Amino acid sequence: MATQRQEGAAARRNLPQVQRFFELPAAAALCELYGRSSVVNALREHIATLREQIGSGGLTEIPGLEAVLEAAGASLAARRCPGLRRVINATGIVLHTNLGRAPLAAEAVAAVAEVAAGYCNLEFDFASGRRGARGAALEPLLRDLTGAAAALAVNNGAAAILLALSALAGGGEVIVSRGELVEIGGGFRVPDVIRQGGARLVEVGATNKTRLADYRAAITPETKVLLKVHQSNFRMIGFTAETGIAELAALARERNLLVVADLGSGLLHETPGSAEPTLAQALAAGADMVTCSGDKLLGGPQAGLLLGQPAAMDRLRTHPLLRAVRLDKMTLAALEATLRLHRDFPLCVPVHAMLRQNGAVLRRRAEALLERLGQGVLEHSAGFAGGGALPEARIESWAVALLPAMGAEAAAAALRAHRPAVVGRLSEGRLLLDMLAVTDAEIPLLAAAWHAAVLAVP
Repeated sequence: MATQRQEGAAARRNLPQVQRFFELPAAAALCELYGRSSVVNALREHIATLREQIGSGGLTEIPGLEAVLEAAGASLAARRCPGLRRVINATGIVLHTNLGRAPLAAEAVAAVAEVAAGYCNLEFDFASGRRGARGAALEPLLRDLTGAAAALAVNNGAAAILLALSALAGGGEVIVSRGELVEIGGGFRVPDVIRQGGARLVEVGATNKTRLADYRAAITPETKVLLKVHQSNFRMIGFTAETGIAELAALARERNLLVVADLGSGLLHETPGSAEPTLAQALAAGADMVTCSGDKLLGGPQAGLLLGQPAAMDRLRTHPLLRAVRLDKMTLAALEATLRLHRDFPLCVPVHAMLRQNGAVLRRRAEALLERLGQGVLEHSAGFAGGGALPEARIESWAVALLPAMGAEAAAAALRAHRPAVVGRLSEGRLLLDMLAVTDAEIPLLAAAWHAAVLAVP
């Protein structure tokens, strides 16, 4: 043991000093590309890693100067790559949370580019020449699309429900069914959001059944809001019962309370496979405030929408939290463009077009990819909306199933490392490239990625 420690200490002493690397011609080339200070820092980091590996016994031979310099150069090159990169989504999940959820329509992308490239009237009124309201263009669009009397947009769905509860229930009680105390992505839970909003949670009913009488019995002088929460990513079936928005609204009117309904998905139009209400239907049922996300079934950028009665909305507009959750100009531009498409040409919203594709279209797309790949087999598959939307609805799709020589997992990793990256799914030792969320324009790119990353064919 003492001998090993002595050998390790001797190896660490033999690690080269940073200045020695600059005797190599390749170091000058790296300095020209990245700057001397960046090269010095990369070398120090790599030498520190070697020192740790020696100390743990994981390294028995010190690499040469050229090898260390090459590793430092590779590290510098990797840092130049953007953290966010384009992905071709061949998973069969349209609203893939890990892949950015809804792809934007071309009109929304153009709107973002226009306002990002220069100045815009973010908070400027052209008519008066004075300060205007941020997002003023969104409210009339949302009123037209949903029938809401008033509307507001913030930076995500969780922020929408947090703002609503902070403004409408802060210091009071919020009554929620036990079956709706859900956890959303990233470990955020409804009870936590309620507490953060300064309200006290009151659970009613059982996990599988909550009746109107349960809500009625729980109301106290401290009660302010009856909360209805969308069961994101799951459904309860069998011996179940829940209280609808209309029933809650009638009770709320009777007891001078408010009903807040978080619908999660942002369903504007009735969609195949959907059993949940649209935003308009929830408002018509009597909800005082409806919240939802902008990047799920709405098909826009990450945002949170609040729709409801003017008196309730005014309390949100004057709440201090609003400034912390407001939208930036690029998101506003993308959201406005998406809402205009919903009003005028709904099927031009990519998410809606994808969810309405038929099996024949998807099979032809899979056949086109199969022809370009030169290997694999067509396979009938099932996709999903994803993003917590329509969890039970399986969508007919088609995929190309592949058994690459390097193995399915290695091929999947190689495709993820390509630019643009391709993300498929693994099934029974095969790699499946599902066509549900792949566009026709991406077929040549997907095939080129396969040849370059997996087959190493130019």
